[in-house]
Amino acid sequence: MQAFFTLLSKIQKDHFSPFYLLSGTESFYIDAVLASLTSKLVEEASRDFDYTVFFGKEANATEIIETAKRYPMMARYNVVVIKEAQQLPPAVFDQLALYASHPTNQSIVVLCYMHKAFDKRKKLFKAVEKTGEILTVKPLYDNQIPQWIREHAKSLQLDLSPTAVELLTSSVGSNLSRLSSELQKLKLVVEKDKTIDEEAIEKYVGISKSFNSFELQKAIGIRNFSLAFQIVQYLNRNQKAHPLILTLSSLHSYFQKLLLLKGIDNSKNAAATIGVSPYFLKEYESAANQFSMRQITNAMRHIFEADLKSKGIGSVNAGVDEILETLLLQLFTL
Repeated sequence: MQAFFTLLSKIQKDHFSPFYLLSGTESFYIDAVLASLTSKLVEEASRDFDYTVFFGKEANATEIIETAKRYPMMARYNVVVIKEAQQLPPAVFDQLALYASHPTNQSIVVLCYMHKAFDKRKKLFKAVEKTGEILTVKPLYDNQIPQWIREHAKSLQLDLSPTAVELLTSSVGSNLSRLSSELQKLKLVVEKDKTIDEEAIEKYVGISKSFNSFELQKAIGIRNFSLAFQIVQYLNRNQKAHPLILTLSSLHSYFQKLLLLKGIDNSKNAAATIGVSPYFLKEYESAANQFSMRQITNAMRHIFEADLKSKGIGSVNAGVDEILETLLLQLFTL
C-alpha cells in the first residue's frame, strides 16, 4: 500500500522512470498509476503522435520495442502502454527484458499485467528492478482500509476526522474505486484546510451519520437493541445505499476485531493490531468486555450464515429485511 502512494508522489513531482512494471490482483492501483502517468505526460495535442496503446493478445515484441525507441514528435516523452500484458506470449517478456535493461530516455513504457503478480524470477522483472519502477499489488484486508483512506486523503491534501474515516470504511467497504471517487469529490466541494467530519460525509457522500454500519456496530457493542433495531430498519429501507453484503462484511470485521482484542496481552499496540484509530480503541475494548470468546465466535458464525442466506444458500425466499433483522436478534441473544 505504501509503495503505491510513494509511486504516485514521485509521478506528481515529475520524477519519471523509463519503464513501469505494474502487476497484481487489485486493478484499482494499476489503473490509478496509469491514469496519473497519462494525466501528467499525455496532452490532447500530442496524443495521436506520442501516445501508443498495445493490447497483450494483439501485440508483438518487435512492434512494441520499435515504438518505444521512437523519438517524441510534439511531447516531452513518447508514452507506450501495454494493457492486458498477461496475455502476451512468454517469449515477448524476454525480448522486452533486453529493452528494459537499456531503455531509451525519451520514452516511458508502462506494462499492465493484470489478475496476478508478475513472476520475480523473470528476466524482465530483474531488468526493470534496476532501471525502472515495479509495483505489485493485492487487495487490502478489511483492517487496512482505514489506513488506506487516511493515506489517500493525505495524498489529496485532505484532513479527515477519525469518525469520518470509520464512516467511509463501514459504509463503502473495500471498494477502492468508490472510496477514491468519494475522496476526489470531497476535495472539490470542501473548503481547503478544513477538517472533514461526519457532517461533511453525510452532506457530500450521502451517508447518514446516525444510521449506518458503523453506528450499528456501536449499538451492538453497547448492547442497545432499540437503537440497533432502528438502524437496521433504516438500512433495510435504504438498501441501494447500504447493500446487505457491505453491512454483513462490516459486522464480520467488527467481531473479528473484538476477537483479536481478546487475545492481546499488551494493549500498547492494540489499535494498530486490530486496524483502528487509537481514537476508537476504548469503544472497541468496552465492546470486547461485553462478549465472551464463545459469544464472539458464535456471532461470526451467525454473520457467515446470514451471508449464505443473502446468496440464496440454505434458505428459501429469505428477504433482505428478514435476514438482517433475524441476525440482529441472534446477536442480542448469544
